[in-house]
Amino acid sequence: MSFGKRKQLAEPASLTQSYARLIHNHGPISLLQYMGEANARYYTSRDPLGHAGDFITAPEISQIFGELIGLWLTDIWIRAGRPEPVHYVELGPGRGTLARDALRTMKRFDLLPKVHFVETSLALKDLQLASVPDATWHDDLSTVPTQGAILLVANEFLDALPVRQLVRMETGWRERMVGYYQDRFLPVAGNLPMDAAVPEWRREAPVGTIIETCPGAAAVMQETARRLAEQGGTALFIDYGYTEVQNGSTLQAVRAHEKVDPFEAPGEADLSSLVDFATMRAIAEDCGARWLGTIGQGKWLKALGADARARALGQMAPQHATALWVAKERLVAPDQMGELFKVMGLAGKDWPDGEAFAGPAPGVEVE
Repeated sequence: MSFGKRKQLAEPASLTQSYARLIHNHGPISLLQYMGEANARYYTSRDPLGHAGDFITAPEISQIFGELIGLWLTDIWIRAGRPEPVHYVELGPGRGTLARDALRTMKRFDLLPKVHFVETSLALKDLQLASVPDATWHDDLSTVPTQGAILLVANEFLDALPVRQLVRMETGWRERMVGYYQDRFLPVAGNLPMDAAVPEWRREAPVGTIIETCPGAAAVMQETARRLAEQGGTALFIDYGYTEVQNGSTLQAVRAHEKVDPFEAPGEADLSSLVDFATMRAIAEDCGARWLGTIGQGKWLKALGADARARALGQMAPQHATALWVAKERLVAPDQMGELFKVMGLAGKDWPDGEAFAGPAPGVEVE
């Protein structure tokens, strides 16, 4: 009986209980820790995708998304001289739907890359195995092969990485922490001065200003850019975010397809933040990658022929033509995912520019 009690104390029933005890014993925790552990618990315990889950991503909305990504990767690979070996690398591949659709398109043009998934969720690995059974799984990029060009895709990956926030107080800059008061988590300012962590040009911002950074996203961008510079290849980062540096908290939570309080029930909702694509570009270029462009998802997909592909699919399955067009519009319409979601392209120094960042792509077409 006593052993059972000790086990119960060592394994709290929820992350809320664990955090509450930690804060009670040691004081507020950083937002970085709060978001990181909450998302780790969330993603390892469930399949969050689809109508029965908490949110739905572009590959699950329409096959056109994955097909056009595969088309784009194929086109740039062909114009780079069809280098071998070549590796398809996807960060956070969800159910494997995007990879399945992209690889099917690549195969039509004799692009048969080795497949590598960077994934830590056991629940999602089982689904990915069903979609792409010949993939190799990795916990991070460090074990992905260093020989051969890489074709890397990260769709809605950076937004789930934990953020750090600094807030300007009357007494200077402080880290934004998470406290626990009257059975509620809430953001509070830390005690330690953090002025040295703020770029000089931003230090005199008004009291109450919040600066948000993402150390994890910066690390992923550094590693990706270094690999592109050393191995050759290209990368697409697709996420909701902004292209000019801005202030303010972008932290949000989604559960059952509705926005909820990010400080309620940690580990039970998807926590995310907008991606700072301006900073991601600067990091990538500093590490030796070429920046191909950052544009709205809608413009990028339409330049690659999303409308034509939707019509072609509708002709093959007339009974689904309307649904196919509606799904495509959800991806490209400015008032849906078309403007909020951005596509950033990177490449190795000797690789060609990527189509669709400057206008319609004249290359290979999806039939």
